[in-house]
Amino acid sequence: MKRVFFYEYPIGPLGIAEEEGAITGVFFAQKKTPPGFSTGETPVIQRAAAQLAEYFTGRRRVFDLPLVLKGTAFQVSVWKALQSIPLGETCSYENVAVHIGNPRACRAVGMANNRNPIAIIVPCHRVIGKDGSLTGYGGGLDIKRYLLTMEKRGAAGDAGKPCIPGEKGPCSF
Repeated sequence: MKRVFFYEYPIGPLGIAEEEGAITGVFFAQKKTPPGFSTGETPVIQRAAAQLAEYFTGRRRVFDLPLVLKGTAFQVSVWKALQSIPLGETCSYENVAVHIGNPRACRAVGMANNRNPIAIIVPCHRVIGKDGSLTGYGGGLDIKRYLLTMEKRGAAGDAGKPCIPGEKGPCSF
């Protein structure tokens, strides 16, 4: 059975979707149940909600959840690569393309980011332009900036250190 439930976070409502015991979606929501889903909590949705709450308070750096990534083989390879970008760091689309062994696929990496079904947990917000600029994000650039700033503060252990738009972050690939 496909289930979804909505929770409030500092960035607004997020929908968390689950199928057969695995998270299949985290999305920016207007609390509208997607077609084919019923509204309701499940143990794995509750676990994801709790981990996201910990993330937003700075107590969680890595998510530990069963995920099912539904997409093309290329998209899945990008989404798996995104999961290896550490909290507080950023990588360019080019860095990701090189990491997955397809250095000329920068635009395709961008499109895969755009179709990421599991926001935040699969951290597409950590991908920035080659020049360090913040580029498109499904939740909007304000939310992307908020997430990156929050992560940099938590990673640096310094609540006063902002994320500077245009600042190139290290990429650990």
